[in-house]
Amino acid sequence: MLNKVFSSFDLAVADIPDASTIMFPGFGGVGSPQNLIAALHRQGAKELTGISNGHGGIDGRVDVGTLIEAGQMRKMICAFTAPTHPSRIPPFVRMYNDGEIEAELVPQGTLAERIRAAGSGIGGFFTPASVGTELAEGKEHREIGGRTYVLEFPMPADYAFIRAWKADTFGNLQFRMAQRNFNPIMAMAATITIVELENEPVPVGELDPDQIHVPGVYVDRLVSIPEDGIWA
Repeated sequence: MLNKVFSSFDLAVADIPDASTIMFPGFGGVGSPQNLIAALHRQGAKELTGISNGHGGIDGRVDVGTLIEAGQMRKMICAFTAPTHPSRIPPFVRMYNDGEIEAELVPQGTLAERIRAAGSGIGGFFTPASVGTELAEGKEHREIGGRTYVLEFPMPADYAFIRAWKADTFGNLQFRMAQRNFNPIMAMAATITIVELENEPVPVGELDPDQIHVPGVYVDRLVSIPEDGIWA
């Protein structure tokens, strides 16, 4: 069995090259792989494409906005590109307005389904979301049951940064509460999935099979958060 347990976050992200596409789950700080993001910030890879629900950069916490502000991101694909508080302009908005970063807006449900499709081997799907808007321009449309739908394709990534509550040494994952936002589907949709754990991994067989949310076959690297790590 391959050893999936890494001794540090820096080692787990050390080989990520420039121009990689990386998935970042979480709603704000909830379920966000902050320690992995901090390690990638130290590592310094650039020209990255990020796939995330939002662009972060609020309240000074470590999130994808940290990488954006550092100039490491070339493009962000996300469901929310406008600031949630118009009076608070995060780095992404300022840099986008200045032409320093690219952006692709994807409806939240479509974003989730495109990621899920990538992990499930689905070649495409039709959705009514975005029909009649600029986001549907140039895409195939089809009428099904009297309603117009637009064709969307899977969205894979080179890497996924995941935060989980528990895991065994093979990488079978358990999430807790709101961690089950984008974490499970992103873990399945990347070529290499790197997981930060809130606990030490347990031996294979100790987790209840009925409580495993992502099978270990999708997981490549595991790192436990140390006592001085970022827990928020």
